[in-house]
Amino acid sequence: MKNQRRTALVTGSARGIGKAIARRLSSEGMNVAICDVQSELGEKTRDELRRHGCDAIFIACDVADGKMVSEMIKKVESHFGRLDVLVNNAGITTDRLLLRMSDEDWAKVIAVNLTGVFNCTRSAIRGMIARRFGRIVNISSVIGIIGNIGQANYAASKAGIVGFTKSVAKEVAARGITVNAIAPGYIDTPMTESLSEDVKKRLFDLIPMRRLGTVDDVANVVAFLVSDDAAYITGQVIHVNGGMYM
Repeated sequence: MKNQRRTALVTGSARGIGKAIARRLSSEGMNVAICDVQSELGEKTRDELRRHGCDAIFIACDVADGKMVSEMIKKVESHFGRLDVLVNNAGITTDRLLLRMSDEDWAKVIAVNLTGVFNCTRSAIRGMIARRFGRIVNISSVIGIIGNIGQANYAASKAGIVGFTKSVAKEVAARGITVNAIAPGYIDTPMTESLSEDVKKRLFDLIPMRRLGTVDDVANVVAFLVSDDAAYITGQVIHVNGGMYM
């Protein structure tokens, strides 16, 4: 079902999964606000969407900065008149074994991956409550469910997103707002392209479908969760991992 003239904000959408989500939502007839710290790539993504007829804007924003996020939400609502859909996708990794993990390694990942979700959701949800409509999708990870060696900070941040999603979903369900999470497995992105063939083979051995996921595999689920067809789904974690975790 097409969502004509609704407005979506996708964080971390200059490239990769976020860009695929922005592109898919624009194809559903939505206005799209691109948010990223990478201005050059973000502007290119905005221009690409505009060439396909989407009313798109780009806002440079570090989601870990609450003041910047508040200003970003104001800009989105000022430009489009409203914000209907929020996709919290921005995330980073700083992988190290726990004994070698610095305070900065821990704090930076938690700040972007988890506090960023808090900042964006808290700022965006006010208007959604007033309008009694909203769709929020938080991008977690299979690592937040099963853990992984060298990723204690990342796993903790992504696990935190799951608890946050369920709590907020309960708070706003009566206001016409749904809040769900997606937990992707290993997705074919520039980050995984650099993996050796040996590492990829080991990954394939963990995935019953014997392939990495695509960015569109994730974007398709986002498009469903923000559509009217998913209006009675909230507080859920949808796993997109080819059967890696069941």
